[in-house]
Amino acid sequence: MSERAEGQSGSSVLEGVKWVIVAALVATAVAGNSYFSEFSPLYRALGVLVVGLLAAFVALQTEQGKAFNQLRKDSMVELRKVVWPTRQETLQTTLIVLVFVLIVALLLFVLDWVLNGAISALIG
Repeated sequence: MSERAEGQSGSSVLEGVKWVIVAALVATAVAGNSYFSEFSPLYRALGVLVVGLLAAFVALQTEQGKAFNQLRKDSMVELRKVVWPTRQETLQTTLIVLVFVLIVALLLFVLDWVLNGAISALIG
């Protein structure tokens, strides 16, 4: 049992080291972007992109990163199962929504107009 605890302890230390590396890479990208402000924004953006991709790669090597990547894969599988509406269904639904919005807008306009007239008549 102590071997298992030691293995988990070593694993958690390694996980912590990975996250420190990720934080250092992100801090380097931010500081480097500021430090090299005299360079072209294109070069700075490319540098931030490269360092960001490296930080993402290191983050994906952690347990949380692996879990996140599995969640992403599972989401893509579920997304393929979705039955998307046809163009005609989308158009019909949009038109129904627009008609109801116009009806409610007209009802609110009439209600506002009547209440405004009634209050104006009361006030005088």
